[in-house]
Amino acid sequence: MDDSQKTKEELLEELHGLRKALRQNSADLEQFTYVASHDLRAPLRGISNLSQWLEEDLGPQLSPGSRRQMELLRGRVQRMETMLDGLLDYSRAGRVHHKPESVAVDRLIHETLERLAPGPSARLEVGPGMPVLVTERPALQQVFRHLLSNALKHAGREDVRIRVEVEATPAFHHFRVADDGQGIASRYHEKIWSPFQTLVSRDKVEGAGMGLCVVKKLVEGRGGRTWVESAEGAGATFHFTWPGSEERLT
Repeated sequence: MDDSQKTKEELLEELHGLRKALRQNSADLEQFTYVASHDLRAPLRGISNLSQWLEEDLGPQLSPGSRRQMELLRGRVQRMETMLDGLLDYSRAGRVHHKPESVAVDRLIHETLERLAPGPSARLEVGPGMPVLVTERPALQQVFRHLLSNALKHAGREDVRIRVEVEATPAFHHFRVADDGQGIASRYHEKIWSPFQTLVSRDKVEGAGMGLCVVKKLVEGRGGRTWVESAEGAGATFHFTWPGSEERLT
């Protein structure tokens, strides 16, 4: 029987089966990512500890060059652990949901930046009208943490200026996180949302390349969407829409 001979009910049943299989495959992949990233930590820590013990045991017998190689080895281990942290964040973004609670977004943004410990010359401006939302606090905070951290790391200078604004729409709140950093060429606007993507060498800016990927998964998993507006040398504005009813204060 070809597709033209199938009944509507049979086609719907087939579509339902395909969706179910896709959801199962996605769940299996997320579980594999979680287990793999968790279990890889032990051997990495073993490598780091062994290099430290070797350096201590050999002491003055180590040449400056060999000592530098040991430091590079531990640095690469730390980089791998950072990437595993990113994988864990990505896995949790698809699996973990939290009970909605009242969130003052203005306060959340400031608290999130404080935890990132920016330099004294970095400036944050929060626009007017930030809502108090009934939403998942940890997820929204993680989105802002990655976007603010991204602005600080890739600004190219200490005195970066970051501005966060919001616009209410009927179904979502539209947030914008803008910076006056180096900007992103248009050819990279899609690439940056993929796993392990960095636009500069990790020897220059340390990071896992997972932050924006996690942002995208958190936002889209709650029905919103993400995009960026930027040009090379002209800063960047990251947009995302977020659900959540606005709490009316009396």
